[in-house]
Amino acid sequence: MEYLSIAPVASIIFVFTIVTSLYAFYDQSLYGKFMLHPYSVSKGQNVYTLITSGLIHADWMHLFFNMFTFYAFGFALEQMMGSWQFGLMYFLALILSDLPTVFRHKDDFHYNSLGASGAISAVLFSFILFNPMAEIGILFIPFGIPAVIFGGLYLVYCVYASKNSRDNINHDAHFFGALTGLIFTIIFVPGILQNFFSIIAAKLGM
Repeated sequence: MEYLSIAPVASIIFVFTIVTSLYAFYDQSLYGKFMLHPYSVSKGQNVYTLITSGLIHADWMHLFFNMFTFYAFGFALEQMMGSWQFGLMYFLALILSDLPTVFRHKDDFHYNSLGASGAISAVLFSFILFNPMAEIGILFIPFGIPAVIFGGLYLVYCVYASKNSRDNINHDAHFFGALTGLIFTIIFVPGILQNFFSIIAAKLGM
């Protein structure tokens, strides 16, 4: 109940995404209804899947990783930026992170995409603007990396993986979700860039 009172939007997103994903694990027909199919969307069909595809996940690990990241940053972010701003950013990120995928795969009938990774990238990068020197841990690395450095490496990797990877991960959604989070926060949170650079300058002793 504490989370619901301090971060109501993040709480609802967190619970609803888990419930919907678990339901899809046991009712496979939900994938056909909710999954993003760029070929169809480009022809004006099932446009709603730009949103619903972010409510389902491929497997337990996919769900765990996304929800762990959301839990780590989403609740704190809502408190810093405000509930309606957080909800609007997440909603827009679901859509905007997938639009490049629709354009890129509009002629590929067999391509599908699912998961909340694009919107969660927006959450992560918005958080980085608020706290660029927070330490972010990475699996198998025994020390934290400053968030601003992690963010830069993340974007570089997304661009590289989008062009070269064959791992069936939608790296375009990660990249454009991150950009959505940055741009939205700069527009809707006055003074965020000054805050960002001030924190870095203070850390560097400037």
